[in-house]
Amino acid sequence: MRLGHAALRVSKYVRRDSWTGKLMGRGMGHGACPLQGAPAPIWPQGRGLAGSGSGSGARGSPGAGGSHCLRACPSAPDDRKLVFVQQGPLVLVSVSRTLQSEQQLRQELLYVYYQILSMLTQVSITRIFERKKNYDLRRLLAGSEKILDRLLNLVESDPGFLLGAVRCLPLSSSLRDALGTLLQKAITPNLVFSILVARSQLVTAVQERAVIEECRLEPTDLHLLLNLIGASSAFQAGEIWTPICLPRFNPDGYFYAYISYLDAECTVCLVLLSTDKESFYAVSDCKKRVEEAMRTQGSLQALSGGLPSPSYGVGQVGVPDLRHFLYKPLDIPENYRQLPQFTSPELEGPYCSEEEQHRLFDLYHYLHSRIHSTSRPLRLIYHVAEKETLLAWVTSKFELYTCFSPLVTKAGAINVLTKLLRWIKKEEDRLFIRYPPKYSTTPNPGKGAKGGRADGAENGFFAGL
Repeated sequence: MRLGHAALRVSKYVRRDSWTGKLMGRGMGHGACPLQGAPAPIWPQGRGLAGSGSGSGARGSPGAGGSHCLRACPSAPDDRKLVFVQQGPLVLVSVSRTLQSEQQLRQELLYVYYQILSMLTQVSITRIFERKKNYDLRRLLAGSEKILDRLLNLVESDPGFLLGAVRCLPLSSSLRDALGTLLQKAITPNLVFSILVARSQLVTAVQERAVIEECRLEPTDLHLLLNLIGASSAFQAGEIWTPICLPRFNPDGYFYAYISYLDAECTVCLVLLSTDKESFYAVSDCKKRVEEAMRTQGSLQALSGGLPSPSYGVGQVGVPDLRHFLYKPLDIPENYRQLPQFTSPELEGPYCSEEEQHRLFDLYHYLHSRIHSTSRPLRLIYHVAEKETLLAWVTSKFELYTCFSPLVTKAGAINVLTKLLRWIKKEEDRLFIRYPPKYSTTPNPGKGAKGGRADGAENGFFAGL
């Protein structure tokens, strides 16, 4: 766990903008932070805090305002950033001295909020605090600490969270298409999403045709779902049937998720989402059909152990000075309703240690904040760092962040980009899902496919684990 953020506790009640509460540190000196009107921390571990309580009308206080309220404390010592986000009755706090912008820290806090919603739903949380304003939400979140801690670790190490995109497992287009066809055939009424994952990377995702006309599966929801699966060993025990909310799809309703690993090593996972809580056996039968077909055609063995690497090395590009890159295509036709995707090679020397990997990712954060600045956005940045040079470039067709050896000039970097873009174009069928498959189940799920009704938080997420 990095020391770039703080483990937070509410230490005292302070009015208005008086940040006189002593910052008591661990590690790099981060620590307690006062919150007005938020006396009950519900998750103080890790590098963020979610607190519950009523809002205050005082201007500038972290408890003030309504949904999506952002406050930053400019007087925090030692260049620390204190960022507050209020979502309904919940207040979330982050303390950081990294290169991340306030907007990036806000996005991290929103991920924590969405992960909480994925377990409880927005309508359930609102209803609880309407009935009892000082309710201790930890009662319903007991057992979620590993999920939330793992989420913040991923936010720091997985570029998909920064880019708002998912990483696909590099795979031949013929094999990916064959797997998509298997999922298209293994259907049952009220099945909405079929998602196949290998080594925590997306293989293919199939969505109900009627649902995709209204909205698509968002990267945020898939990140939260995969984090949930990776955080609990319970999913490796067999077939799991559990309610799950996809907050960006519908924050107020549950889907019912069937989750099962298909191989003994637990590297290939099938996730099937239904709107019918009574359809476990029908959905389980879909899984059996998918698994049997995959074993017959040999694709299960290829995914679980037959591929030489879960990703690829930057050396395959064939440019000596290129160390690493992040590439996100933007020119996807809207009618495809495609999941935003990105690709990047494995981290190699000199980024083998965790410290160096975090340092590189901090640089990517810095470039991303400059490119997407709300006051002065840029389209091209050439940046000379202590141990490398970097170039970020965004166009209508792609978003690209590249890292080079330290002596590469701007002209040299642009020349490398030309070669890199040619290589990506040649490999795009292997790196991305270009034509997402769909299916049609009967009866037509229509608007009911936006998730089942939340009948109260006590029907609970953790009861399914």
